[in-house]
Amino acid sequence: MYHRLLPLWRFMISAFLLLLPTISVASNASTATVPNLTLTAWGILSLIIFIGAYSLVIAEEKLHLRKSKPVIVAAGIMWVCVALAYQSLGLTDKVEAILDHNLLEFGKLMLFLLAAMTFINTMDERNVFAALRGWLVSKGFSLYWIFWITGLLAFFISPIADNLTTALLMAAVLIAVASDKPQYIAMGCINIVVAANAGGAWSPFGDITTLMVWQAGIVEFSQFFTLFIPSLVNWFVPALIMSFFIEKGHPATLTDKVEIKRGGLIVVALFMATIALAVIFHSQFHLPPVLGMMTGLGVLKLYGWVLKQSSKNMTRDADEPVGRFDIFNQLQRAEWDTLMFFYGVILCVGALGAFGYLALVSEVLYSGNATVANVVIGLLSAVVDNIPVMFAVLTMHPDMSLGQWLLVTLTAGVGGSLLSIGSAAGVALMGQARGYYTFTSHLKWTWAIALGYILSIWAHLWVNQSVM
Repeated sequence: MYHRLLPLWRFMISAFLLLLPTISVASNASTATVPNLTLTAWGILSLIIFIGAYSLVIAEEKLHLRKSKPVIVAAGIMWVCVALAYQSLGLTDKVEAILDHNLLEFGKLMLFLLAAMTFINTMDERNVFAALRGWLVSKGFSLYWIFWITGLLAFFISPIADNLTTALLMAAVLIAVASDKPQYIAMGCINIVVAANAGGAWSPFGDITTLMVWQAGIVEFSQFFTLFIPSLVNWFVPALIMSFFIEKGHPATLTDKVEIKRGGLIVVALFMATIALAVIFHSQFHLPPVLGMMTGLGVLKLYGWVLKQSSKNMTRDADEPVGRFDIFNQLQRAEWDTLMFFYGVILCVGALGAFGYLALVSEVLYSGNATVANVVIGLLSAVVDNIPVMFAVLTMHPDMSLGQWLLVTLTAGVGGSLLSIGSAAGVALMGQARGYYTFTSHLKWTWAIALGYILSIWAHLWVNQSVM
């Protein structure tokens, strides 16, 4: 499918020029005074290295090369280029200051995600998601209603469990009930991807981009909920259009009942309490949300000890499923490739930001209409991962109203739904539903998704006009 992207190559090179700043959000002082080295040999070389590394990321499925590997290597080489360029100007100390700031931002993001991933993995190990899937499969819903139910659940689960986990869960339901209906599964997967991305846009926990905006202190926790109606429009419009073209019959009756292991519901409650703790730490004590998440992770690890002790004392005739449990196994199952990818991306764009691309991109992109710029950001996220896109916007930190910051949060989150490769949910489902859901099958409905994208922007401009 990647040969279809070749005509976009020249566009992508231009797009990368908009993705160059670092994640330095909390303090623009570290980047505001960087020298303009954009036309130097070291700066141009770093740009070429970044484009080459990200090209390998895009071709991950075709090359079977984990996305973290090229960007980590590129990050190391690029920071050597930064050091050499700054040494020639006698600014060696400034390199360390900029690098330390980037590492601090990555550390906060990584620990937050590590805690969240461990909770999700623990719920998975306790059969919480399997029980939900089994319940859906065994209820005998028609194909039409399964299409709507999986989309609706994806929209409401992704704000808590993240869009990737949600998409994988709902796609498993589709494949279980309709494995003999490839066209139905393809359309159902499109619906799930759009719903999961839209649902993640109105919650700080639903997507990496919303998490970054919240941790940067630009948008408060409760203010994300003002994106609920625009996000709902973004999913509902294409879902309604596709619903007229899906099969209306019933799948074969299945009985797939799964019991939740002991402590599964308590883990869910602990996750909800941890989210609340992160919000309280941030809003009441002005502490980073990651501190609340890590505190909650500590409580989960203590409860894991309780579960482990109960599994040791389990008798053979016990009716309640317990299962042997080790919290460090769930910690180990975290998406380390994804976490290391974030490290590579942050350091790569941080290096390019150190060359002075920040001021250049900010002037070009946000010197005119901010609404137009933020809509373009969403379109870029369909071609290039939305994480470096949001890194760039946060680092440029343009002078925008709250409404505009909410708009770019919305567009960066849902713009990835326009193409199957535009979001982690889409890429994951191309692997899980291989042979059913493809780049081409998604592209057939891009027009309907684009209509939802346009109407969601209009809904935001209308519903939230008081903060625009």
